[in-house]
Amino acid sequence: MTLTIDTLNPESRPRPSLTTVELKPLIGLTREEMAEALIAVGVAERQVRMRVRQLWHWLYVRGVSDFSQMFNISKELRATLAEHFTIARPEIVEEQISTDGTRKWLLRFPPRGAGRPVEVETVYIPEEGRGTLCISSQVGCTLTCSFCHTGTQRMVRNLTPGEILDQLLVARDRLGDFPDADTPDGAIVPAEGRKVTNIVMMGMGEPLYNFENVKKALIVASDGDGLSLSKRRITLSTSGVVPEIYRTGEEIGVMLAISLHAVRDELRNELVPINKKYPLAELLEACRKYPGLSNARRITFEYVMLKDVNDSLDDARELVRLLNGIPAKINLIPFNPWPGSQYECSDWEQIEKFADYVNRAGYASPIRTPRGRDILAACGQLKSQSERMRKNDRLQLEAMMIAGHGE
Repeated sequence: MTLTIDTLNPESRPRPSLTTVELKPLIGLTREEMAEALIAVGVAERQVRMRVRQLWHWLYVRGVSDFSQMFNISKELRATLAEHFTIARPEIVEEQISTDGTRKWLLRFPPRGAGRPVEVETVYIPEEGRGTLCISSQVGCTLTCSFCHTGTQRMVRNLTPGEILDQLLVARDRLGDFPDADTPDGAIVPAEGRKVTNIVMMGMGEPLYNFENVKKALIVASDGDGLSLSKRRITLSTSGVVPEIYRTGEEIGVMLAISLHAVRDELRNELVPINKKYPLAELLEACRKYPGLSNARRITFEYVMLKDVNDSLDDARELVRLLNGIPAKINLIPFNPWPGSQYECSDWEQIEKFADYVNRAGYASPIRTPRGRDILAACGQLKSQSERMRKNDRLQLEAMMIAGHGE
């Protein structure tokens, strides 16, 4: 059914429903924002500090997703919270498990405003003694890096702080990483301690083009009274948004990774088009000035190995020259193929020669073992089917949202 609205006649516009209230997400709020939200729904100011502390514990230590499970909060207050707020998890559309134990979740977030539901992918990579969660920051991406599957998906929107944190909460749910939760039978996870020990902002999107939301999410993730992940175990990867690199160190304080992939501007312009705006000289100067940089807090440079493109020994020599004076580690990433890609992975012998040269020059240069290739969960393979709404679709949905006030 087609809905037509005469925008010039106020009487013809659908009127908002008074019966539907859009629930405000609590996940992702700072303590100060949570306090303001509680006061707005009638919680006495003298109680707010205690209530925020209780909620923070239930959300981020106990991992509850239903107010009814918050047993030290009165029944009346739980009803008030449920009437105004939501702490529900996003929908898990699909969960895939690789033969190597890697897990990938396709998560669907509800519509915001007049938008439509969106989907992102999140990946868990188990290793000896650690479990790393690869988190997305955007739906789609603006950067169009030619070797990256995500870059073939047009940018839809930024994720909110809550949606970024929801990916961590879902993973901990599914892996039994909250108190009194069971790990799934047969799951490959660390034998002791936490199942998710590290997080990397290396999923869909460019984190530094969603700086404020990523910042809020990572500050909550590293809060010692909640999820309590050390900032040394959080890595943010950027393709080179130079103005935000210093802010990342100063305001978030996490580990930095640079998606490098080429050592000459001409090639990097093709592989990582943001290089046209922030060329190598500017990028590396920003790295040298990264707050807290030291041998104990090195920058990781990610370098995907593309056959006959960037894998020569001349490239290795230039890489060493470029990084001179920067405490660094170079992750060599065998290219992970995806449908329609124009590139091939470098021969293993050539990757080892490249690594040997860089290692002899004094830089740790591990070759990253491809993980989750069989489920398209490896580096550079993430993508969802979410698309930006066409204008006509958006206008019609806006009309329906006004008429039903969110229904």
